[in-house]
Amino acid sequence: MKRNIIYSIMLLCALCACSSDDDEQKDMQQPVISDQGITANPIDCQQYHRGDMIPFHYVMTDNEELGNYNIEIHNNFDHHTHSTTSVECPIDAQKQPQNPWVYNSDHTIPAGQRQYDARVDITIPADIDPGDYHFMVRLTDRAGWQQLHAVAIKITE
Repeated sequence: MKRNIIYSIMLLCALCACSSDDDEQKDMQQPVISDQGITANPIDCQQYHRGDMIPFHYVMTDNEELGNYNIEIHNNFDHHTHSTTSVECPIDAQKQPQNPWVYNSDHTIPAGQRQYDARVDITIPADIDPGDYHFMVRLTDRAGWQQLHAVAIKITE
């Protein structure tokens, strides 16, 4: 009797261990933000004027499925870094922000996409502080992996 109970418990444990989740391959790769085959924009050290437009353009890829991306722009008046490239751009002297530009926008990529040509026209406000800014893109795939791409840009009068 005890032996039957033990065998039943062992059989139940074995069945539970063989769930379909173990058979599925899990996405273990980060998505990629790329400039391959296109004229990417913005790139490090580019300059824009207040009131102009930044024509954002990058190609996004993933081995399984893309999810969404976020674009953030913020000032770099204190000379902090995000270090995703090795390019050193000339920067202005440190200063206190008076009317800095802060931009933050989420974008959904249509379901099922493994490659996406991301394009967004971003208008620079005419009344912001000119100076050094960071343009950051965060790409997330459906599995939750994220890639960050940050470039230094300058906004002039």
